[in-house]
Amino acid sequence: MRRPRKVKAEINVVPYIDVSLVLLIIFMITTPLMNLGVDVNLPESNANTITIETEPAIINVTENGDFYLSIGGEYELIDETTLEQKLSAFVKVNPELPIMIGADRSVSYGEVYQAMAVAQAAGAKKVGLISDPIQK
Repeated sequence: MRRPRKVKAEINVVPYIDVSLVLLIIFMITTPLMNLGVDVNLPESNANTITIETEPAIINVTENGDFYLSIGGEYELIDETTLEQKLSAFVKVNPELPIMIGADRSVSYGEVYQAMAVAQAAGAKKVGLISDPIQK
């Protein structure tokens, strides 16, 4: 005479642990590959700092002339026409959106001016330049 088996009412968590470990490995591999910032060698100046109530849109111009845009998040490589379209969309939503331009020291004045012209064409009212404080 065999005894009837009892029904187990337990959850098998091993597959959930496997999936979570695979996801953890994926995030550990992809996180260092994300472009979280742009290395720009800003010029130094003793200009007064300003305070801004809202998060500004930041345009970085690298030494090879590439534009990177950040609006409250990560930087993304962008061309001039797409830059103007995105900025104009954000300016329509928030007309007082400040736009700050940071450029490498070796960037020519013409490329910085082009970034300012794109910001103005997008309808921005507040456009400023970013610099590092002078090291003493």
